[in-house]
Amino acid sequence: MSLHPGIVAWLDLLKDLPPTHTLPVADVRAAGAARLALLPPPPAVGRVADRELPGPRQPIRVRVYTPFGIGPFPLTIYFHGGGFVLGNLDSHDGVCRHLCLNSGSVVMAVDYRLAPEHPFPAAPDDCYAATLWAGQHAGEIGGDGRRFAVVGDSAGGNLAAVVSLRVRDEGGPRLCAQLLNCPVVDYDMERPSYAANADGYFLTRDTMRWFDHHYLKRPEDRRHPHAAPIRAKDLSHLPPAYVLTAQYDPLRDEGEEYASKLAAVGVPVVTKRYSNMIHAFPGLLLNVVPEASEELAAFGAWLKARFASV
Repeated sequence: MSLHPGIVAWLDLLKDLPPTHTLPVADVRAAGAARLALLPPPPAVGRVADRELPGPRQPIRVRVYTPFGIGPFPLTIYFHGGGFVLGNLDSHDGVCRHLCLNSGSVVMAVDYRLAPEHPFPAAPDDCYAATLWAGQHAGEIGGDGRRFAVVGDSAGGNLAAVVSLRVRDEGGPRLCAQLLNCPVVDYDMERPSYAANADGYFLTRDTMRWFDHHYLKRPEDRRHPHAAPIRAKDLSHLPPAYVLTAQYDPLRDEGEEYASKLAAVGVPVVTKRYSNMIHAFPGLLLNVVPEASEELAAFGAWLKARFASV
């Protein structure tokens, strides 16, 4: 299937902008903040509150979204995308609100430290620390620690997968689900999807190299399972997974390979590929194509089913 016509039109609007990999980090962050100001207001939820948690090096900012109604509610920890370099609590505010409403869960978004100021392993260390805190203090934010999921898009999908590994290996709350939206799980850019989608579909191979340059400072980091979870020696006994991929995404093949590796060792896995979409479209294109909101609804339905199974 060819690329969705709505995405074709959206990409056409971006064609004259300078490529991300040619710009300083500060300029890319500023441009992202400017685009946020143009978006329509996000949906209302029962309550939104910002707070700080203790972190391994400095306090971690989080934003807690509470559904309408009376809790305790299931608890979802959300890790935003942005190549470990971009993104914050505001950039994914709309997605978190939809996820809160669709899943009926408290959503705690984590503002983890970003590269290049804080390269690997700052991001996974912060995300693991925030997850441990949420497991121990779920009641303080209206959550039920027995029904606990991690969710992320792109780099955030990487962090959700890594946190799932670390909770299994190092201890933490029992997770009933990991939802990985077009995740980064490796740094091998030789897979066919990288060749087929190297340029022209928003996320490019050069941009991924730009992200990697800022995030991974040592050659051995590229093989560490807390950076590249697909390289973990053991993927068994991890929480059930939902892995979304898109045809026109350089990361398509690694996401599907990771899902296959999970399934091969007995982890329940739902995989879904959209044949006419680009990278991380449910959040990125929420106001552009109807498939984005439809997939966010599917995320919510899957999480509800996982919460009900506990």
